[in-house]
Amino acid sequence: MARKSLQEMSGIASTIARSGAKASDKVPKTSAPALGALQGSLAAIREIDPGLIDDWGPADRLDEFTPVNSEDDGEGFEALKNSIRDGGQHVPILVRRAKSEGRYEAIYGRRRLRACRELGIKVRANVQDVDDATALLAKGLENAARRNLSFYERARFAEAILEAGHATPTVKQVLSLSASGLSHLMKVTQNVPGTVGDLVGAAPKSGRPKWTALAELFISKKLTEQVALRILGKCGSDMPSDDRLEILLREASKRGARQGNGSIEETPVDGVTIKSGRGSVSLSARKTGANAAFAEWLDSNLAEIIKRSYAEFTAVNRQDET
Repeated sequence: MARKSLQEMSGIASTIARSGAKASDKVPKTSAPALGALQGSLAAIREIDPGLIDDWGPADRLDEFTPVNSEDDGEGFEALKNSIRDGGQHVPILVRRAKSEGRYEAIYGRRRLRACRELGIKVRANVQDVDDATALLAKGLENAARRNLSFYERARFAEAILEAGHATPTVKQVLSLSASGLSHLMKVTQNVPGTVGDLVGAAPKSGRPKWTALAELFISKKLTEQVALRILGKCGSDMPSDDRLEILLREASKRGARQGNGSIEETPVDGVTIKSGRGSVSLSARKTGANAAFAEWLDSNLAEIIKRSYAEFTAVNRQDET
């Protein structure tokens, strides 16, 4: 539904797709006033050396900017590149002139730009003189019309539009959101640290419930940025972002993370719990369950483990003092 409504309201994606049509063709109007200037001057299509075009703007899709995100559709990109090589580039990208003489900034169409760059051919580009605000809206409308943004990408892009100085009604219009829908997105971006979201990635299969649950963990102080980054740091770089989010939620719930009194509770192995507070550190091990034998072993060897660890600690500290 989001994709359909974005296509209907923007008109810009379909207009650009028909940029080779006759001048007498009627150009659909957009309900985003800031984009009106783009729709009456689509004759400004030219072929440009990709080497003269730089990326521009905030991230609207995490998989283009977050190295750990493995959802970048390599096969889809290769298919796009083959299509351009065999049949040419039918849909122009949108660029604007950069401050540096003779250079341009890509507002959208980065995959097409990359394909032409790798093929060693010029890229067909619609050159428009637009300000940052108009460029940002055009970027969001065109990209969202081509592939639905994930819930978290929508949240981050809504945040980017607001930070660019646009009013709330504009965000709701661009992303086809109700007031409550925008509130759900903002709850996530306002409470889940951006560093954590970057490491998780777009999570295209994970919707509002999981991201809201993560936000709630931060709100209740059961999870901190430091603990979340430590959990995510153990995930492999090839792990899908949906799996990273799932592991983060599971580990945060299991560990109890940071409690309201400032303590940290972790469960390094099943049945063993370490509690770290402002004044003490304690360890407990259940003598029942799958790791009952390990708990018995700890009971017999913990004193020696602590003595040995303390000896190693003091030896290192003495060396540091000399």
